Amino acid sequence: MDFIVAKLLFFALLISSTKALDPCASQPDNSDLSVIPIYGKCSPFNPPKPESSWVNTVIDMASKDPARVKYLSTLVAQKTTKVPIASGQQVLNIGNYVVRVKLGTPGQLMFMVLDTSNDVAWVPCSGCTGCSSTTFTPNTSTSYGSLDCSLPQCTQVRGLSCPATGTAACSFNQSYGGDSSFAANLVQDSLRLANDIIPNFAFGCINSVSGKSVPPQGLLGLGRGPLSLVSQSGGLYSSVFSYCLPSFKSYYFSGSLKLGPIGQPKSIRTTPLLKNPHRPSLYYVNLTGVSVGKVRIPIDPEVIAFSPNTGAGTIIDSGTVVTRFVQPLYQAIRDEFVKQVKGPFTSIGVFDTCFDATAETQAPLLTLHLEGLSLTLPMENSFLHTSAGSRACLAIAPVPNNVNGALNIIANLQQQNHRILFDVANSRLGIAREVCN
Repeated sequence: MDFIVAKLLFFALLISSTKALDPCASQPDNSDLSVIPIYGKCSPFNPPKPESSWVNTVIDMASKDPARVKYLSTLVAQKTTKVPIASGQQVLNIGNYVVRVKLGTPGQLMFMVLDTSNDVAWVPCSGCTGCSSTTFTPNTSTSYGSLDCSLPQCTQVRGLSCPATGTAACSFNQSYGGDSSFAANLVQDSLRLANDIIPNFAFGCINSVSGKSVPPQGLLGLGRGPLSLVSQSGGLYSSVFSYCLPSFKSYYFSGSLKLGPIGQPKSIRTTPLLKNPHRPSLYYVNLTGVSVGKVRIPIDPEVIAFSPNTGAGTIIDSGTVVTRFVQPLYQAIRDEFVKQVKGPFTSIGVFDTCFDATAETQAPLLTLHLEGLSLTLPMENSFLHTSAGSRACLAIAPVPNNVNGALNIIANLQQQNHRILFDVANSRLGIAREVCN
């Protein structure tokens, strides 16, 4: 009998320890929010992909970048007036990282896309036409409240459709990803982020979706606008946050979003965080040059200069997949890279500088020179392998030809496994190497 009891206890402990080690299980709440690639094993949206298909997955995601780049390049300052959005204007393309949050009281778990260039949060709500099966249910939340057109928050939404007179629900319509759109009402409820609760958080409650590009469980905007998480939680987090984005190959919730000044790296290299009145939602930095190996690329400073008058310059963005440089800079980088690496070179998807993978260890790394710091990209952030492993590609691309405006974008593939600190209050951006896979 003692042997049987001991055996049962052993299996009970084994099952308990297995659950405790399950990286996809609900984790104890702490001060950080876990971050996962949208294609990760713990993501509710897609099953794990076999290792051989990761490059194809990245190329597929990067093929959606042009629509996002075009949107970012056409952003202009928005006045807080009740004017509908221009017909056909695109909102952001789908992001590639999600965080777990809880909305309402009691909290309802949602996996929301993390986006530093979007100013508003929105989620699909119950009864939504064309939405996924997972929606937020306002009727079961005791802290839920609607917002009407008379309130100041309503004037801060793009695509507003309030009547000229009288009272009505604050509703808005937005296009998304070029082939999708949604209609929503601006509402408020409690937002729980790990241990913290933000009461009366304003967000869009989506009631209809057309197309397939809208993130299934919504989007959490970390931009600079008045309705972003940064602005609505300013008193709690002092307009400071950072994240470490894991590789696309990391299945689990290994990345993290840190909110507030506590727990941020004490020793971190920083560069001025610039604000461009022409595109006030975006996070600008001053890119002064790029090196390929030990060679600093010769480029006219005006080509990459920050300009508050035109919106030109360089932004750091969590939702664009592949770093994009304006055509003159990209071509100069490519020409120097080709000089230093043995060819022949081929194109695969958006990447036009692919070479024999056996030459990768001798290939020069890219260094981004920002005001006050230089960031040398490790191999994993510089090159991408083909599915067969025989080719490696320089993992940057030019800005699409149809984009108006000189805008460089430091994208999430190049940010992976770095701690990126946004200290908005003190106008600085920090970068430190941190493995979060």
